[in-house]
Amino acid sequence: MNEWLVGVSVAFVVLTATVAVLTRDPARQAVVLSVLGLGLALLFAVLQAPDVALSQLAVGTALTPLLILLTVRKVTRRPTRASRDADGRGGTERRERG
Repeated sequence: MNEWLVGVSVAFVVLTATVAVLTRDPARQAVVLSVLGLGLALLFAVLQAPDVALSQLAVGTALTPLLILLTVRKVTRRPTRASRDADGRGGTERRERG
């Protein structure tokens, strides 16, 4: 029974890691990375390493994907109206002829 659980866990980790590598969108990669961390935590628990499993659960499943999502959000922000107006591309100014 234990070998079966290890085999299923390893197959899940390999499949999830492959999906993480093939995913192009960083936000989706973060979600897949979270699922991968959950799979690794399960694998460590099956291999009777509960301390490593808890660490993986905290860091790999929650913290790292959260930091990646926050970074992606910060990097891909759309320009605000004030920055568009400062660039002269706001489109709301009227040109006066004089």
